[in-house]
Amino acid sequence: MPDRLKGKIALVSGGAGGCGAAATRLFAAEGAAVGIVDRDAAAGEGLAAELRRQGHKAAFAAADVSKASDVNAAVESITMALGSPNVLFNHAGTIVVKPFLEITESEWDWLMAVNVKSMYLMTKAVLPAMLAAGGGSIVCTSSISAVAATPLEVLYDTTKGACHMFARAIAVEFRDRGIRCNAVCPGFIRTAHGMREVEQLTKGGVDASEATMAVQQGRMCEPEEVARAALFLASDESSFVNGTHLFVDNCFTAV
Repeated sequence: MPDRLKGKIALVSGGAGGCGAAATRLFAAEGAAVGIVDRDAAAGEGLAAELRRQGHKAAFAAADVSKASDVNAAVESITMALGSPNVLFNHAGTIVVKPFLEITESEWDWLMAVNVKSMYLMTKAVLPAMLAAGGGSIVCTSSISAVAATPLEVLYDTTKGACHMFARAIAVEFRDRGIRCNAVCPGFIRTAHGMREVEQLTKGGVDASEATMAVQQGRMCEPEEVARAALFLASDESSFVNGTHLFVDNCFTAV
């Protein structure tokens, strides 16, 4: 079904690279005007320019999504360029792979801010206009790590557990005001983030070999596969899907 986001204005945090960039391209191809928020200005500007050359509506705003002032300025910039977003993809995030007893307080606070606080800030900045317009769709990137713990990832797992419940709680609070909020939960993905995770786990003595990956989820997930799941949740095709967690992990969490 083409044009699944026709007439929508979609905002993607962390939208300049990896799964975020895949979603940005897919959302634009499906008819949305796309706002990209990312700390990588060169990649974000380049992607927005690429989409405009293809005839799509796209705008970029640089931001550290863990800072309220940056987020508010970015959302204002995107809104002025494209209009008020009625789709939000809270995708921005990163990872720390480290033995629990070696994690510093500053690392704990930093990853919580990037992975969890960013969703609070982005959603708070976009939600009032969605409510005023009568509704909208929010998609949050959680992970298999919200429910399947991995050695050396206590901090990362904890942030994703918070993302998991954030999506569900927003859905419950705002369901009757036209807001849907769901989480997409990928397994190991073939992105710079995902390959760095595999490398660091391996260095730390955790078996993240291709053979083990084949048993756990068959193969590495491709970023476009995560983007397609996010598209479903963002679009009106999922009109009665709210407060759910969609695992994109090829049975990792089912085995």
